Amino acid sequence: MRGRAVRLLRRRTVRLRLTLLYGGLFLLCGATVLTVTYVLVSHALTPIDRLVPLPGLPGPLKVTDEAMHVIVKAEHALVAQRQDVLHQLLVQSGFALALVLVLALALGWLVAGRILHPLRTITTTARQISATNLHRRLALPGPDDELKELGDTFDELLVRLEESFRAQRQFVANASHELRTPLARQRAIGQVALDDPDATVATLRAAHERVLAAGAQQERLIEALLTLARGHAGIDVRRPFDLAEVVAEVVAVRRTAGLRDSISPSPVAGHRALAERLVVNLVDNALRHNVPGGWVEVTCGGGVLVVANTGPVVAEVERLFEPFHRGGRARSGEGLGLGLSIVRAIASAHDAAVATVPRDGGGLVVTVTFPDPARPHTNG
Repeated sequence: MRGRAVRLLRRRTVRLRLTLLYGGLFLLCGATVLTVTYVLVSHALTPIDRLVPLPGLPGPLKVTDEAMHVIVKAEHALVAQRQDVLHQLLVQSGFALALVLVLALALGWLVAGRILHPLRTITTTARQISATNLHRRLALPGPDDELKELGDTFDELLVRLEESFRAQRQFVANASHELRTPLARQRAIGQVALDDPDATVATLRAAHERVLAAGAQQERLIEALLTLARGHAGIDVRRPFDLAEVVAEVVAVRRTAGLRDSISPSPVAGHRALAERLVVNLVDNALRHNVPGGWVEVTCGGGVLVVANTGPVVAEVERLFEPFHRGGRARSGEGLGLGLSIVRAIASAHDAAVATVPRDGGGLVVTVTFPDPARPHTNG
């Protein structure tokens, strides 16, 4: 116990500083009260002039030598008594002040400990929490004050961390599964080709082409994963560019029947290559998940990009932004399931808002709103 007290004194903890602050304030107030009391008592005990005229008499009293001697002795006695009273007042008040100061320090230590108890709870819980028990919460009781607000904020942080870790674990599991599939396909193709005793140049060429196709799928997946990670990492340097030029280039390359556009100047700031990937993913997603004879409409202007298309009915819009989610059999296609996840990551890196609304009768309307390029950004 003594060793702990010594460590606390050496550390100059918040509890110790609060206790010293309480004691210092009490000492200052007590010393002020003692000084005022001393001055008032000192004035109250001031000796009276010996020749003060008495009421009803024409002048000062005439005293004999003997009476004067008695008066002088009495006056000396009064002065000595006054000094003794002031000395006793000063000593006893100082002793009382020191005694009460010790009591104030003890009470200040207890009060500071009680006030800081929620902080110790937060510290202890934070030390015990790891990636395996992020479900723990503080749930601090007590009045709705600053400390409870701090505890609630810490709980909200834990909720976000738990969700982030859960999403990361799910992402790693999905990525491992997606990468395992083409690898297993390559191994199977190569094994079958090697085990065929009647293999010809044509069959070996066909097997090799299938291996190359599986490798190309792996390359697309890895590139998509890198883009997604880059989007989550944020943007270090933002440069102004016209989003309308990016949209026009993407639409021009993918010009097909049913694809129409309305493009006007749209100055934004950020990473042009990432923004191009966002537009490509949105347009390709709209073209891929469509119905025969359907249409895709791309609108850009004033920092707002809207991509709408016809297509199958989408029941769970929010799940479309989860990595490797392909929206069921109707929306499976040949995609990797990362297109909209990359869109959201790139939009978040640009502080842009993404809103997705299902159309009546099928299809989606995806709106990406970029912030004003003159407005300070929040991430780096």
